[in-house]
Amino acid sequence: MDRKLNEEELQHLFAWIDRIPLSRPKRNITRDFSDGVMAAEVVKYFFPKMVDLHNYIPANSTQQKLSNWSVLNRKVFSKLDFNVPEETVRRIVLSTAGVIVPVLSTLRERLEKRLEHTKDDIMDLDYYDTRNQEKPHAGTEMYQTEARLQVQLAEMKKDEMNRQKNGKMQHMQFSSHMDYTFQQLLQEKEQTISTLQETVEILQMKVNRLEHLLHLKDLRIEDLTQHLETYRGKGNML
Repeated sequence: MDRKLNEEELQHLFAWIDRIPLSRPKRNITRDFSDGVMAAEVVKYFFPKMVDLHNYIPANSTQQKLSNWSVLNRKVFSKLDFNVPEETVRRIVLSTAGVIVPVLSTLRERLEKRLEHTKDDIMDLDYYDTRNQEKPHAGTEMYQTEARLQVQLAEMKKDEMNRQKNGKMQHMQFSSHMDYTFQQLLQEKEQTISTLQETVEILQMKVNRLEHLLHLKDLRIEDLTQHLETYRGKGNML
């Protein structure tokens, strides 16, 4: 990472950086990359899901710059099998001339390697053979652009699959909630029916009791009527 680049390598590196749309104009590479924000943007350009730019605050203070580079090392560069030593970070933060260039060169190599592996995982390697086309070299702009688009396409497909999965989960949760609500309603209905049945049974018992009392009264009336007729018959005889 500390090796010096020759003039041709420098030109290729600067041309590579110029092709990447960054949030700030590129004026002085040593100062431009000192706070780590543009380094994060470089990675995000190729792997959008790997970098959350909200974690990197443009800064002039040494402390915030160190914090940005620390987050880069921990959350981003580690995924690229890449780490900027603490002493190198301090020199970058202090805008020491010539320090950032080999770091960016190594970062470029790691990104190209990751793009190549990712693209090979996504695409069928026989794609070019079946069309008698030569597979672009990993270092060319054409290859990087195609690989970056393939990565973004894969991420979009992954997001869509996650959305569908989440939709199914939400549907299952909704169905589960509906089932629980239905069970509650069913239990309430069953309880109401049970209560009504008990009420009906009680009323039926009361009706039976009243019918029995009416029957006893009828018997009593019939008995009294017979006695009355008997007394009347005896009275007529007298």
